[in-house]
This record gives sequence, C-alpha cells and structure tokens, in this order.
Amino acid sequence: MSARHPFRREAPAGVRAHWFILLAVLLSIAAALLVQGYTHHLAGISDDSAPAAGTATTVPKTVSGGGPVVDARGGAVHSVRPPERTLALTFDDGPDPEWTPRILDVLRKHHVHATFFLVGSAAVDHPDLVKRIVAEGHEIGVHTLTHADLGNAPQWRRQLEVQGAQKVISGITGQAASLLRPPYSSGNDAVNDGTWSAMQDLADDGYLSVFSTLDSKDWQSPGAAEIEQKLASPGAQGQVVLMHDGGGDRAETVAALDATLGRWAAQGYKVTTVGAAVGIESMRQASMVEQLSGTAFVWGIRLSDFVVTAISWALVVAGVVTLARAVLVVGFAARHSRMARRLRASGRGRRRTDVAVRPEVTAPVSVIVPAYNEAAGIEAAVRSIAASTHPVEIIVVDDGSTDGTADLVKALGLPRVKVIRQANGGKPSALNAGLAAATHDLVVMVDGDTVFEPGTVHALIQAFADPAVGAVSGNTKVVNRGGILGAWQHIEYVVGFNLDRRLFDLAECMPTVPGAIGAFRREALFAIGGVSEDTLAEDTDLTMSLCRDGWRVVYQDNALAWTEAPATLGALWRQRYRWCYGTLQAMWKHRRAVVQGGAAGKLGRRGLGYLLVLQVLLPLFAPVVDVFALYGLFFLDPVRIAALWLGFLLVQFLMAAYAFRLDKEPLRPLWALPLQQFVYRQLMYVVVIHSLVTAVAGLHLRWHRMERYGSLKVPSER
Repeated sequence: MSARHPFRREAPAGVRAHWFILLAVLLSIAAALLVQGYTHHLAGISDDSAPAAGTATTVPKTVSGGGPVVDARGGAVHSVRPPERTLALTFDDGPDPEWTPRILDVLRKHHVHATFFLVGSAAVDHPDLVKRIVAEGHEIGVHTLTHADLGNAPQWRRQLEVQGAQKVISGITGQAASLLRPPYSSGNDAVNDGTWSAMQDLADDGYLSVFSTLDSKDWQSPGAAEIEQKLASPGAQGQVVLMHDGGGDRAETVAALDATLGRWAAQGYKVTTVGAAVGIESMRQASMVEQLSGTAFVWGIRLSDFVVTAISWALVVAGVVTLARAVLVVGFAARHSRMARRLRASGRGRRRTDVAVRPEVTAPVSVIVPAYNEAAGIEAAVRSIAASTHPVEIIVVDDGSTDGTADLVKALGLPRVKVIRQANGGKPSALNAGLAAATHDLVVMVDGDTVFEPGTVHALIQAFADPAVGAVSGNTKVVNRGGILGAWQHIEYVVGFNLDRRLFDLAECMPTVPGAIGAFRREALFAIGGVSEDTLAEDTDLTMSLCRDGWRVVYQDNALAWTEAPATLGALWRQRYRWCYGTLQAMWKHRRAVVQGGAAGKLGRRGLGYLLVLQVLLPLFAPVVDVFALYGLFFLDPVRIAALWLGFLLVQFLMAAYAFRLDKEPLRPLWALPLQQFVYRQLMYVVVIHSLVTAVAGLHLRWHRMERYGSLKVPSER
C-alpha cells in the first residue's frame, strides 16, 4: 500500500463490522440520553407533603391509624411511633448544594442528628454532601431516584426508583439504607391503595416506610415565623417531624430550624434520627457486590450527564456552523451573481476584477465524451453538443461498451464527431485518450448521460479570457426531477452544489469541476500528467491538482448541462457512496495543500477545510442530532424542540428559495424540502459514515456505474 494513496487495500466481501460499531455507538448515546432524561426530566420535586389522590379501601387500620414507621415485612403489618417527648427529625428532597450544608451546620451547632431522605438523582450530583451527612452521624433514607409517585407507578418503575436510589447510596457511602419515605406522602391517613401496594412490594425487599406526624409545611414557604409556630408545641407524644433541605428555597427552613431546636432543647425534648427514635439499626454496611454495583450505577449516570452535556455543546457549535454557512454562501452567492450580471452586460466575457475586462473567447473547443454502455442517452448527448452555437469537435471515447454505444454515435452521421474505441480501462483512461486526440487548446469534458443547451459551450469557456484560469465548472441541472426523489436531488444540486460553487469561485478554492460539465486548458492538463486514476472521484482529484499547480478554477453559472439523476434509493446510494469515497481519497491525496502557499494553500486551508467541516464532520454528527431531537421531544419541551426544528427548516427554505431564484428555477419543488429531513438527509449522512469508515480502514471500493433511464433529450436555448 502506497504511503501517498492509503485507500487501495482490497477487502473481503461482506465486511460490515462498522455498521455494528455505528449501531453500538448510537445505542450507547441513546442509552445515555435515556438515563439522563429519566433521572433529570421525567419526574421532579414538587409539593412533597401534598396528599396523593385515590381511595384507601385496602389500607389496613394498622397503617392508616397507626404509627408513622410501618413494617410490612413478612406479610404481617406493624407500626410504631417514637416514645414520649422524642422527636425524630427528618429532611426530604435533598441533598441541595446551598441548603443542605446550612442545615447540617445548624444541626451541628445544636448537637442534633437527623434522618435525610435523599433523592437519588440529587445525590449523584452532590456526592460530597451525602458523604458529609454520613460522616457527621446522620441517618440516610430512600426518597426514590427521581422523586416519583410510587402509588401511581407500575411495578418495574417502583423497583427502579427505590433500588436505583439504594444503589446511589451504596455507591457513594458504602452503606445500605432500610428506611423509605414515599414521595408525595405526609401522614398515615393519606396512604391510598396505590401507595399501600407499593409499600407491600418494597417491604419484601426489606424496606420500612416512614411517614410524618408533625409537618412543618415549609414546602409552602409560609415564612420562618409560621414554620416555628407549627413546630412550637410538639406535645408529649413522640413525633416524626417533616422538613425539607431541597426542592426549592429553604432559607425559611434554615432560620426556623435554628430557633426551633433551641426551643425544643429548652423544653426537654429529645431530637434524634428515626432509627434511634424507634430503636432500630436502619443502615448497614453494603456488601462488596452492592458497592460495586452502586459505584457502576453512579458512574453510569454521571457518564450520561457528561455525554448529554457534550452533545448539547456540540449541537450549539453545529448550529452556529450551519447558520454561519447559510449566511456565508448566500452572501458570496449574491456577490457572485452581481459580478456575473455586470460581466454579461458588458458583452465581453469574464473579467478578473471589477476593472480589467477581457475580450470574448471565440477559439474552437474539443469536447470529450467518455462512454461506457451509454446507449440509453448517448444520442441525445452527442446531438446536443453538435447543436452548439460555438465551434466544436466532438470526441466520443467508447470505453469497451457492450451495448453498441459507439455504433449509435457512428449512425448519427454528424460532422465533426470522432469515435475512439478502446478496451475497458475506466473513465480516466477514456478521458486521457480523448485528450490525446483533441486538436484544440480548450477542452470540455462531459459525461455520456448529460446534454448541453446550444449556448452552453460558449458560455462555459468565456472564463478563459483570464489567462490565470485553468478550469471552469458549469451549472449541472437534474433533468429527471419528477417524483420526490428527483425533487430532493434537484434541490440538492441547486442549493448545495451551486451555492457552494459560487462561494468556492470567489474564495479561489474550487475543489471540484463536475464530470458532467467542465472546461480545461489542455496545457494545464498535460502539465499535471492528465487525468489521474488514483481516486474514484477523478473530477475532484483533477481539480485539486490544477489548483495545487497554480491554476485558478472558476464557476460559470450560465453554462447549463442537464444530467440524469438516480431514480431509486439503491442507485442513489451507489452514486453518492462513490462520490463521497472518491472525495475523501482526493482530500487525503492533496492534504499537503494545507501547508502550502499560493493557490494550493487557498485550496488546502479554505476548500479542504470547508469540505472537512461541512461534508465530513457535520454529517458524522447528524445521527446524534436526530437521536437528541427524539430525546428532546420525550424529555424536554416538545414545543421548544419543534420551534427550533421549524426555525432551522425556515433558514433552509429561505436559502433554497434564494438559490432557486439565482438559478431562475420555479419554487414548486421546494414542497419536498421538509420531507428531505426524514429520509434523504439520513441517507446522505449514512453514505458519509460508510465512506469514511471504508477509507480509514484502507479498503478498496470498486466503481459503481449509474443506471441510465433514457430520459435525456436535446434542450432548446432557455
């Protein structure tokens, strides 16, 4: 394998490992998004003490009228409450980075321990606070993973919510908790059938449910004085006190807690944890398996958060790049159009600057038509070129056709048409044979599935009035634009290809003169050794070679050529796969242009940079954009996501409408633009991914010949 061309190694047929890699990557990203969406957006902390709605026909009296600590393990139901003048102080919905530390400071000041019922997702975000809670002698209980209503949750989610929170606790602290407080619960009398069912299920896993008997109502933010008032007289009976260290602004809680603890101490109350109050060991050392499982669970959530954050920033960058590209190409296209109009109004060809006007080019032209099994369209192609208003000789190089292509051209009996027959050697070989036979200094190359308008050749070569110009790209049009696939390709040709060529022209970094219509100085072609066989995109390779040799390559938008586009998704795939793979080959071959000066440097730093960002990196990121869009619809604000999508589509539509206006095309095909986002775009980015993997792996891709449909006809001057 040559160091210069690392894309030559032949691969075994059927190698498709990269598709599994791509699928694995997308599934991993989808899993990360799912985890992040579930833990951060599916549920949320709200009025924690608000009673849950529903009946309570199956709730036993032992629960509804019993003590706040309920033990339903083993089928028997027991409930207890703290002894007289004992207050089990509990906090829900934390940890919170602002309020939990302040509450811990108050507890330490008063030498009091409490029970913290943690929300697992918040604990993952603030593990140091969880460790501090345990280190300072406080007790931890489970308050589910995302603060979900267990009473209304299916069995699978109950397990995920509670066991997920337990894994978080074990992963961070190395301990396991047995106390559970169901979210949206307050006193025993608020337990409904759904909550009781969840309590029974979770009791089988060893959990004790803890409710409250004295609610501070701090979640209502009534003011510190009101909270103090509610807690001022606990009475002689033991209580489980409910307060909150998370879920909102808890400044009132902090202030009320400090004053209340001082008052309780003066009144002789014992303030402690739930476990100490009822005489149980509520926390135990987690097993090694539990700790490892918990650690993996915590890091899985953190990794998902990191992935989503990275994707979010990448989406911002991609959006900025996309908008910048839209502004850039439209701005350059407008300038290119103004310059072209002024030149045509002068009637004297293309000028290099606004001052220097060059004379009209009238020299005869050699038109080379490489043909391999082009029987479906070769007659129309040759007839259209022969009808040119500019003097031409036509050289049809039959590259080993088996369908009588050469005989059809011979039978036309047209003057100034020469047919060369050769064994099949590939398109570059056919073009070089045509170059050797050409008699004129200016050469036009045209594919056998393309037809010209009468004035195309004359319009195309006017740029050669500038002696610095070595090649000219024409304006390729899709002739079979009927149906949605034809409309999509028509839009792509007008918007994607032609807007970019206007930008490349003014930036002097044209990477491709398309095989369908391109004009060249024969001396320039001979100077670089003719058409190379190194890549499958011989037109791109040839253009880049000319740029690196110091020639300028320009775009002539009024030189029109009509070509057949693929009519099936399979044919489109094969064509674009070859184009993209060949372009990657050419980019790699000419990569040293990035560090060169002059025309080569412009190609390298401008042209190759543009191709790398817009045609390689962005398409690689496109599948992630689609996955993230689905994530946004399910877990974020679907209205905002839809608005962003519509805004992006509007930018595309405005850009497309302007491009169609420049090309004097009716806007009717733009009805297919929204649908392009759901099939065509995905096909194009899969092509890029497949091509890139093939190229990086060093695999050799054979030439995919496009199907011909016989839809060409000789056009009249527009």
